[in-house]
Amino acid sequence: MSAPAPRAAPEALPILATEGLGKRFGHFRALSGVTVAFPEGGITAIIGPNGAGKSTFFNLISGAVPPSEGRVLFRGQDITGLAPHRFARLGIAKSFQITNVFPHLTVRENVRVAAQARRVRFALFRDRAAFPELIARAEALLGEVGLGARMDRLARELAHGEQRALEIAVALAAEPALLLLDEPTAGMSPEETRDMMDLVQRLAETRTLILVEHKMKLVMGVSRRLVVLHQGELLAEGSPDAIRAHPEVRRVYLGKSA
Repeated sequence: MSAPAPRAAPEALPILATEGLGKRFGHFRALSGVTVAFPEGGITAIIGPNGAGKSTFFNLISGAVPPSEGRVLFRGQDITGLAPHRFARLGIAKSFQITNVFPHLTVRENVRVAAQARRVRFALFRDRAAFPELIARAEALLGEVGLGARMDRLARELAHGEQRALEIAVALAAEPALLLLDEPTAGMSPEETRDMMDLVQRLAETRTLILVEHKMKLVMGVSRRLVVLHQGELLAEGSPDAIRAHPEVRRVYLGKSA
């Protein structure tokens, strides 16, 4: 009697997935029927020309707005329509294109307050001396994002690129498994852009990152995978090499024929 054939290894569960995701604003359909899975680990970039639906898609997968149809799944769990703070509790953190920090607090205090919100829900502004471990956590995160020398500065005194790094440190204080970044290099100088992309690559060594970006060349060299949107629909997905060679991507995104 022959031995039974070995079973195939189960396919790894994606950290995030969407099924038929769509969004309407009145009679305008901003996103339609997007079904895509994001693998755990590394960087996946969501790209597309202006008006492709990237920001709408980001708002849906981050819980900022509810979808009109479809589902969002986090590690197989349906999280569609959950409040944003529930996303954070599950392990999803986000950083939006518009910087959102406390300008009159120090850099350290911004991150400490965020860490305190994660650990002690109903005592956000309790005397910081009561939580020395949170101060240490904040300082470690600031070192990770390259702001170790700026801890005692007021957040409003930071340069734009530094403020974006601070917002990422605030997001990391939630101890996320998945970090969502909305155009992390928007408005940055070339030097700030290089620093930010170096930071993104370092963060991806220990976390899963999904970022929205319209600069295709910027993400080609750092992304494990790319998702391309066009006119509110999924156009293509795959490795950077596959996306470069995709005839429809070349036509609508790069303005080239195959």
